Amino acid sequence: MTDLTFETTLADARASAQGLLDFIDASPTPYHAVDQASRALQAAGFEALREDTRWVLEPGRAYYVVRGSGSIIAFRLGTAPAAEAGFRLLGAHTDSPNLRLKPRLAKSAHGYALLDVEPYGGLTLATWTDRDLGLAGQVSYRAGETVQTSLVRFDKALCRIPNLAIHLNRTVNDEGLKLNKHSHVAPVLAHFAGEGNPSDLLKEMLAEAVGTTPGAILGHDLMLYDLQRGAFSGLKDEFFQVARLDNLAMTHACLCALLATPGDVPQTRVIGLYDHEEVGSLSSRGADSSFMQDVLTRIAGDGVDQLPRAVARSHQVSADMAHGVHPCYADKHDGTHSPVMNGGPVIKTNVNTRYATEGSTGALFRLACQLEGVPVQEFVNRPDLACGTTIGPISAGRLGVPTVDVGNPMWAMHSIREMAGTADHVLMGRALARFLVEPGFP
Repeated sequence: MTDLTFETTLADARASAQGLLDFIDASPTPYHAVDQASRALQAAGFEALREDTRWVLEPGRAYYVVRGSGSIIAFRLGTAPAAEAGFRLLGAHTDSPNLRLKPRLAKSAHGYALLDVEPYGGLTLATWTDRDLGLAGQVSYRAGETVQTSLVRFDKALCRIPNLAIHLNRTVNDEGLKLNKHSHVAPVLAHFAGEGNPSDLLKEMLAEAVGTTPGAILGHDLMLYDLQRGAFSGLKDEFFQVARLDNLAMTHACLCALLATPGDVPQTRVIGLYDHEEVGSLSSRGADSSFMQDVLTRIAGDGVDQLPRAVARSHQVSADMAHGVHPCYADKHDGTHSPVMNGGPVIKTNVNTRYATEGSTGALFRLACQLEGVPVQEFVNRPDLACGTTIGPISAGRLGVPTVDVGNPMWAMHSIREMAGTADHVLMGRALARFLVEPGFP
């Protein structure tokens, strides 16, 4: 296959990045991301499965299953049994740091109704001020003797966290914006000078959206999101910026890679897109849950040794965005392991297993990149700085599958609006697709 560079594949790279921006704009929450992925899989002929039913799986066919609305596993069965050909696994996460509503939705202060929110994950809190914020998620409500759950999205400037004027905060430019998570982060929703509960204002809107009454609402999972759409920048559109790039970019890349693979391949190809990575993955549907192991067990079939035999022939890529070297803060990087935008996928290594990459697993991904003509970069965190982590070590430990951690370089990770290179998305997609089908792996 031909070598890929930004200069020679500008139209291809831009089209791939635009597909990503469209996916992210349509996915303000993990639940919407899973819904978008489900629609794409259905359109490609994947059959929906339910965990509470018996599965009858046919070789060469494609399936997907959703757990808890925020996580999804999709797979194409190989032409050979999993115990003979193994699994090729790709993993990513659907959640991003943001502000989420508490059970009691709002509070009042000085004549205003304020949303009552709590930070989710390690967000850069200051970037959420002075932004037009929408509201999305899911609402659970009583329908007769059952509970129904529906997606909601209010794609309008519903609320805002106004900054304090510099006249009242004279040291802000020298000392930085310091926000108390409890008392300073309360988005303004409406005037509220009357009696009663300010939460009722929002409950009425939610009830209308799902076709019920305010009194029927029993629960919610709601979060704020940036209303500004994704956009390209740079003299040649060589960059783009968008919310939730970490980690919907890798969610989208894994999805596209699976959709691009043919049906007549011996190994079974699987992608796991998990919720709750930003808060540790320990939930009923996170990467530290039984979700993937349950699915792989059912794919492998009956017999006490079927799954262990399949796992012994398997390999996994954990795909999560990487830290590109920032031109104004280059000292924060290890000088010899500083990936750049539009330089291709990044292999992330940490000897203390904050990333799952080992010499042998990194070699397999480098081989896939070489065979596909994709450049590859390396990232090692400066050893005197704390290193983040991914689902890679978690899922590798839970499944027993050798794993490599990779991602595309980006800036402003965990800001409300993040930035990456236009060429990198198509390069990662092709590398992942090659990893899924390459017969040369042991």
